[in-house]
Amino acid sequence: MTMIVNETLRLYGPLTLLLREVRKEVRLRKLVFPANIDLLLPNMALHHDPHLWGDDVHLFKPERFAEGIARETKIAISMILQCYTISLSPAYVHSPMSIITLRAQHGIQIMLESLHNDA
Repeated sequence: MTMIVNETLRLYGPLTLLLREVRKEVRLRKLVFPANIDLLLPNMALHHDPHLWGDDVHLFKPERFAEGIARETKIAISMILQCYTISLSPAYVHSPMSIITLRAQHGIQIMLESLHNDA
Protein backbone atom coordinates (compact mmCIF):
# COMPACT_ATOMS: atom_id res chain seq x y z
CA MET A 1 0.00 0.00 0.00
CA THR A 2 2.81 2.43 0.89
CA MET A 3 4.60 1.82 -2.38
CA ILE A 4 1.41 2.37 -4.41
CA VAL A 5 0.62 5.65 -2.61
CA ASN A 6 4.17 6.97 -3.00
CA GLU A 7 4.45 6.01 -6.67
CA THR A 8 1.07 7.59 -7.42
CA LEU A 9 2.18 10.82 -5.73
CA ARG A 10 5.47 10.73 -7.64
CA LEU A 11 3.72 10.47 -11.00
CA TYR A 12 0.70 12.66 -10.21
CA GLY A 13 1.60 14.80 -7.22
CA PRO A 14 -0.83 17.53 -6.19
CA LEU A 15 1.73 20.30 -6.67
CA THR A 16 3.54 20.86 -9.94
CA LEU A 17 5.67 23.80 -8.75
CA LEU A 18 7.24 24.77 -5.46
CA LEU A 19 7.83 28.44 -4.68
CA ARG A 20 10.87 29.23 -2.54
CA GLU A 21 12.24 32.60 -1.45
CA VAL A 22 16.01 33.13 -1.51
CA ARG A 23 16.70 35.29 1.56
CA LYS A 24 20.46 35.49 1.22
CA GLU A 25 22.81 34.80 -1.68
CA VAL A 26 23.13 31.09 -2.39
CA ARG A 27 25.72 29.32 -4.54
CA LEU A 28 24.77 26.00 -6.07
CA ARG A 29 27.71 24.69 -8.06
CA LYS A 30 28.10 27.20 -10.92
CA LEU A 31 24.80 28.97 -10.20
CA VAL A 32 24.53 32.00 -7.96
CA PHE A 33 21.10 33.03 -6.68
CA PRO A 34 21.01 36.58 -5.33
CA ALA A 35 19.16 37.48 -2.14
CA ASN A 36 15.51 38.50 -2.22
CA ILE A 37 14.32 36.56 -5.27
CA ASP A 38 11.65 33.91 -5.66
CA LEU A 39 12.45 30.55 -7.27
CA LEU A 40 9.89 28.34 -8.92
CA LEU A 41 11.04 24.74 -8.64
CA PRO A 42 9.44 22.33 -11.14
CA ASN A 43 8.43 19.49 -8.85
CA MET A 44 7.01 17.51 -11.77
CA ALA A 45 10.31 17.75 -13.65
CA LEU A 46 12.15 16.27 -10.67
CA HIS A 47 9.63 13.44 -10.35
CA HIS A 48 9.96 12.60 -14.06
CA ASP A 49 13.74 12.95 -14.41
CA PRO A 50 15.25 9.74 -15.87
CA HIS A 51 18.61 10.59 -14.25
CA LEU A 52 16.93 10.29 -10.84
CA TRP A 53 14.37 7.54 -11.49
CA GLY A 54 15.79 5.54 -14.43
CA ASP A 55 14.72 5.04 -18.04
CA ASP A 56 11.35 3.68 -16.92
CA VAL A 57 10.52 6.97 -15.17
CA HIS A 58 7.10 7.23 -16.83
CA LEU A 59 6.00 3.73 -15.81
CA PHE A 60 3.91 3.08 -12.72
CA LYS A 61 6.24 0.97 -10.56
CA PRO A 62 5.29 1.00 -6.86
CA GLU A 63 8.31 -1.17 -6.05
CA ARG A 64 10.44 1.99 -6.35
CA PHE A 65 9.49 2.65 -2.73
CA ALA A 66 10.25 0.31 0.12
CA GLU A 67 8.83 2.52 2.91
CA GLY A 68 6.69 5.62 3.13
CA ILE A 69 5.18 8.27 5.36
CA ALA A 70 1.56 8.28 4.11
CA ARG A 71 0.15 6.46 7.18
CA GLU A 72 -3.19 8.32 7.41
CA THR A 73 -3.82 7.83 3.69
CA LYS A 74 -3.20 4.09 4.03
CA ILE A 75 -5.65 3.82 6.94
CA ALA A 76 -8.40 5.62 4.99
CA ILE A 77 -7.86 3.55 1.83
CA SER A 78 -7.76 0.31 3.86
CA MET A 79 -11.07 1.18 5.56
CA ILE A 80 -12.76 1.91 2.21
CA LEU A 81 -11.40 -1.28 0.62
CA GLN A 82 -12.88 -3.34 3.46
CA CYS A 83 -16.37 -2.25 2.36
CA TYR A 84 -16.17 -1.54 -1.37
CA THR A 85 -14.51 -2.46 -4.60
CA ILE A 86 -13.50 0.60 -6.60
CA SER A 87 -13.27 0.77 -10.36
CA LEU A 88 -13.03 3.54 -12.92
CA SER A 89 -16.17 4.41 -14.80
CA PRO A 90 -16.12 3.48 -18.49
CA ALA A 91 -16.69 7.23 -19.10
CA TYR A 92 -13.36 8.17 -17.44
CA VAL A 93 -10.82 9.85 -19.73
CA HIS A 94 -7.25 10.12 -18.43
CA SER A 95 -6.27 13.78 -18.84
CA PRO A 96 -4.19 15.28 -16.02
CA MET A 97 -3.84 19.08 -16.11
CA SER A 98 -2.01 21.62 -13.99
CA ILE A 99 -3.79 24.62 -12.48
CA ILE A 100 -1.83 25.36 -9.28
CA THR A 101 -2.22 21.66 -8.42
CA LEU A 102 -2.29 18.63 -10.69
CA ARG A 103 -5.85 17.41 -11.22
CA ALA A 104 -7.95 15.37 -13.58
CA GLN A 105 -9.30 17.74 -16.24
CA HIS A 106 -12.71 16.04 -16.34
CA GLY A 107 -12.71 14.71 -12.77
CA ILE A 108 -12.28 11.08 -11.81
CA GLN A 109 -15.46 9.12 -12.21
CA ILE A 110 -15.31 6.01 -10.04
CA MET A 111 -17.77 3.29 -9.24
CA LEU A 112 -18.08 1.86 -5.72
CA GLU A 113 -19.62 -1.57 -5.35
CA SER A 114 -20.46 -2.75 -1.86
CA LEU A 115 -18.84 -5.96 -0.67
CA HIS A 116 -21.78 -6.46 1.70
CA ASN A 117 -25.33 -7.24 0.61
CA ASP A 118 -26.90 -4.95 3.22
CA ALA A 119 -25.18 -1.72 2.10
